[in-house]
Amino acid sequence: MEKILIADDERDILTFMEDALTDEGYAVLTASGGEEVFALLKEQPDLIILDVMMPGLDGWEVCRSIRPLVTCPILFLSARGSETDRIQGLMVGGDDYLVKPFSIRELKARVQAHLRRERRSETRASRSILHFGELMLDLDAYQLHYRNRSIPLTAREFEIVQLLMMHPNQVLSRDRIYEKVWGLEAEGDSATVTEHIKKIRSKLAEADPHTEYIATVWGVGYKMGAGAS
Repeated sequence: MEKILIADDERDILTFMEDALTDEGYAVLTASGGEEVFALLKEQPDLIILDVMMPGLDGWEVCRSIRPLVTCPILFLSARGSETDRIQGLMVGGDDYLVKPFSIRELKARVQAHLRRERRSETRASRSILHFGELMLDLDAYQLHYRNRSIPLTAREFEIVQLLMMHPNQVLSRDRIYEKVWGLEAEGDSATVTEHIKKIRSKLAEADPHTEYIATVWGVGYKMGAGAS
């Protein structure tokens, strides 16, 4: 089942679109503002619909922030239909632009057309991305992101985060982490894992000080899953 993420601060319009697209057999995710979009990206939507005029982060800002992280089509909704607005929508990374008030039949047709194009496109990017809470780990680009912010990691730090994110909520011992990341032939000991975890936590805290992404299970090891959803 294809997933569609809709962000619009007008509750009536949001519910109207949600009901219409659910009737078409899509799984619909909803956000009442731009800030909520980031957390829902972990669901890996196949298409995103963004209202332009939202309080806080508007549709332009959200699109500009998430475009490096998603390859799916992004469709803008707006009461502003000038040529300048449409061009701006394309320039920030959007794929289509629908002016309010709009026909639900036209919205469905555009959604279907974009999803059909995605299905048959042989050149669609095949980036492998892991999600945990609002963290996104791009395995192809070797980058970790929190929302639109890149978190710099060393190669070892990246591999530790990758290992933990591939086993969410599973406790991994220091010895296992060391074996997987450094290899069986490494000349060292698992104590170095502790130091690397400290550095990773410090970098994550700079980006998101309110969430503890890596938990210590005393006497056992570490896991992803302490305070993230």
